[in-house]
Amino acid sequence: MASMALEGIHVLDFTWVAVGPITTKYLADNGADVIKIESLTHIDVLRAAPPYTDGKFGINRSQFFADYNTSKKTVQLNLSHPRARELAMRLVPWADVVVENFTPKVMRGWGMDYDHLRELRPDLIMMSSCLQGQTGPQAMMPGFGQLMAALSGFYYISGYGDGDPAPPYGAYTDYITPRFAAALLMAAIDHRRRTGQGQYIDVSQFEASLHFLAPALIDYFASGRVLQPQANRSQRYAPHGAYRCADEGETERWISIAVADDAQWNAMLRVLGNPACEERFATMLGRLRNFAPLDQFVAAAVRNRQAWELTAKLQEAGVAAYPVQSCLDLHQDENLEAFGFWNWLEHEEMGAAPYMGLEHRLEGTPGRLRWAAPVMGQHTDEILRDMLGLSEAEIAQLRKDGALT
Repeated sequence: MASMALEGIHVLDFTWVAVGPITTKYLADNGADVIKIESLTHIDVLRAAPPYTDGKFGINRSQFFADYNTSKKTVQLNLSHPRARELAMRLVPWADVVVENFTPKVMRGWGMDYDHLRELRPDLIMMSSCLQGQTGPQAMMPGFGQLMAALSGFYYISGYGDGDPAPPYGAYTDYITPRFAAALLMAAIDHRRRTGQGQYIDVSQFEASLHFLAPALIDYFASGRVLQPQANRSQRYAPHGAYRCADEGETERWISIAVADDAQWNAMLRVLGNPACEERFATMLGRLRNFAPLDQFVAAAVRNRQAWELTAKLQEAGVAAYPVQSCLDLHQDENLEAFGFWNWLEHEEMGAAPYMGLEHRLEGTPGRLRWAAPVMGQHTDEILRDMLGLSEAEIAQLRKDGALT
């Protein structure tokens, strides 16, 4: 039995930024051999994204990039150069899986689309993931997760009513799609194991993301209602929101509270010292109908309380509550520490740094972050020499010709 779930699976990774690298990271951290194709002529933009170690910019100093590319090797190939494409094609027979997330024209333009690649490996599994899939009137639209979050409707429903949108932080949909994509690759690998057949997978980030708006879409189809910005309002909990507590020095402290029924409401009031409140808050229906004044009441009642102390008392009383944690809090979180979530890895240039660990544990075949993300082109010579049989002189000539830039 293999020590890791995907041991023996070979992946050729043409992806960049987030959706693709996060997907292939799942495979790499669970034992797959992943070779990432990179080039300085079309650099992965996350290599230039902060935070940088010691605040010093460098394409090998981004922890953002590093977190998404653990347990991988990298080869530097300028795929606009015909010799580089030839080398990439020579790696295809080695690969069980090929993953890319460019716009559809890119791999086709290089002659490296699925129809061409499966001539080299008939049982190949290939996944393509772009904003709106490989076909349709908007297939060629380029963009990143911020654009997709807007296109998918997340920015429209986020906010506090009449004011400016308050969208989810960052490229929200970039963190939805990889969960679907990794599961699809597992299914394709299992299908090939049983049948010997490879297949092509077209993942539309648009369609994947819409599943996280399923209740709103179903409501529209059933009733014609268009979901509007709800702030922190819930249709099932009241109060439901984040409320500012007493600050700790210059640090703001907030608490998140969700009350599911009248018994929890009364328990919360007891913890807060039974402050006088309006009769309209006495029932769940009344609280749901009067969510704005309810929020004002709760906000005033907790404003001078200590967030962690109040959390303990509310939890003991059976009320769902927890402080709003910062990144510093997360690095000190006792449960994450007990789970062994933070993994310290030694990077070629950045040195030792904490990486986010796996969110799952397989008892029989546990995954792990085997090594830090590679620096640009770190394994180029090794791969060209040991896998493709090139001599040192041939590799030097390829560099001189611009194929390895």
